Amino acid sequence: MLSFLAFAVSAQLQSFKLSGEAKDALQGNPLLLPSAQTILVLGTDARPPGTDDGAGASEECFEQQSRGESPHDPCSQGEFRADTLMLIRAGGGAFRKLSIPRDSYAEIPGQAPQKINGAFAFGGAALQIETIEQFLDIPIDHVAIVDFTGFEDLIDAVGGIEVTLPQKLCADISGGSGGGQGGITLRLKKGENTLDGEKALAYSRIRKPSECPGPGASAFSLGYDDIDRERAQQAVINGIKSRLTDPLRAPYNFVKGPIIGWNAPKAFVSDMGLLTMPQLVLAAAIGGNAPADVLCGGANAGCDAGPEGSIEVPEQVRRQAVNRFLDN
Repeated sequence: MLSFLAFAVSAQLQSFKLSGEAKDALQGNPLLLPSAQTILVLGTDARPPGTDDGAGASEECFEQQSRGESPHDPCSQGEFRADTLMLIRAGGGAFRKLSIPRDSYAEIPGQAPQKINGAFAFGGAALQIETIEQFLDIPIDHVAIVDFTGFEDLIDAVGGIEVTLPQKLCADISGGSGGGQGGITLRLKKGENTLDGEKALAYSRIRKPSECPGPGASAFSLGYDDIDRERAQQAVINGIKSRLTDPLRAPYNFVKGPIIGWNAPKAFVSDMGLLTMPQLVLAAAIGGNAPADVLCGGANAGCDAGPEGSIEVPEQVRRQAVNRFLDN
């Protein structure tokens, strides 16, 4: 009961932070568990001021983007783009995910066509929601903007996560641990790896891996692109879910329950408060573990290179992906 109360109060406090314009752009209702609804999980490329990654950001501008607001004085349009775009279909016995590569070429209302993640830089979460709805012809019911500090704390609270890699993966994030910039160096082996919050966040952000030492193929030599990055982000989400629903971890989760309950909602700024957020957790627990689905990857292959380094996603590919996402 204490864990549930901590979770509900924390979720409600987080919901107060979301901008009103973002809430007005949504089409959902609080009753998520009885019937499936679509949630946009949104991460940005802004980092907290004072950190090495966020050295150039002002406190006011960082707060604007963390609440999903449209940029306004003294912050300029185009400053912070979306870094992660993932749809989750939860409720009614479902829990499916569809990742959208941030370089997908899209029409952005009021702006010239460009990479889809540019919508956030011009109009915050509200314009990003409208752009994705138009891009995929699907309503967005709820939104969750990732708080990176809270995300790390949540993963640490559940005791880290496990991810399984098809090959070795090495990367130096922000110059690596020896670069003097507060970065982190990842050396992940083929197979199962246990990651704390800092490493899990770094793993989900890798764009260009480095060559791993020693023999054997690695992600560097085999090629690593945005599709692999989207799968990595889904693997982190699945890792958190597995920690919370694994029967063998029930004693740990019981003892740490109030801490997990308080930290979990702080990983996101969302419209889902004390009524809806607990339903999302239950939907995740009973919805199974569907394989990762990424626009332009796997069954959704068939995309082409677009203007200015973007990805051109044909309408047929979009329709097929949405059809699977909505379970026909």
